[in-house]
Amino acid sequence: MATYHKSNMLTDTPLSFCPGCTHGIAHKLIAEVLQELGQQGNVIGVAPVGCSVFAYKFFNCDMQEAAHGRAPAVATGIKRVHPDKVVFSYQGDGDLASIGLAEIMHAGLRGENITVVFINNAIYGMTGGQMAPTSLIGQKTTTSPFGRTVERQGNPIRMCEMLASQDGPAYLERVMLTDYANVLKAKRAIKKAFEYQIAGKGFSMVECLSTCPTNWHMTPVQACQHIKDNMTKIYPLGVFKDVGGAK
Repeated sequence: MATYHKSNMLTDTPLSFCPGCTHGIAHKLIAEVLQELGQQGNVIGVAPVGCSVFAYKFFNCDMQEAAHGRAPAVATGIKRVHPDKVVFSYQGDGDLASIGLAEIMHAGLRGENITVVFINNAIYGMTGGQMAPTSLIGQKTTTSPFGRTVERQGNPIRMCEMLASQDGPAYLERVMLTDYANVLKAKRAIKKAFEYQIAGKGFSMVECLSTCPTNWHMTPVQACQHIKDNMTKIYPLGVFKDVGGAK
């Protein structure tokens, strides 16, 4: 009988995420993939402001903090200085799709050979539940207490679709972290994204639809069902770009 062992790419520090949050699942998948690819000691991660800010405590690799939204720019600098290293950024939707929109778009346009793990829970989780660029129409938040409307706050932003319309990115996929089958699909996507970087194919990003039970005011089970029933209608799962083949 096989025995489960925690990845060596994770420290023994207890995760500080809220109960039911799937950030921890994303951390576990990244760590397992990097260990399976034999990259221990060869990884540099970048974490900006938001729920991801304490990633340096959890990943057993060199970690660099970045200003809010600037992780792709910081990761670009690190990768260009250390092209032999595996470099990734770990970002939430308020960070990546709002203040960091220019950074992620231009990193993708340039085809920077980095990997981005994008956690989309459609809300600002760390700072009190404000509306994010990815919040759904009708979603109530602390800054849209009557529900987001197209007329007042505009439409949700779809990052995979936006980046896929450009020539730079090599691999873009959207997954969700709601159940066993989809977690396995997410792991395969994250592994492929890192494999593309190792092969020098260019920019890769995996968008993970993730829960925020605390700010959604739901139980963890309800939050996972909300992703399946509502978020996937706006953010459909699948591969949005895959260049295949090496450069």
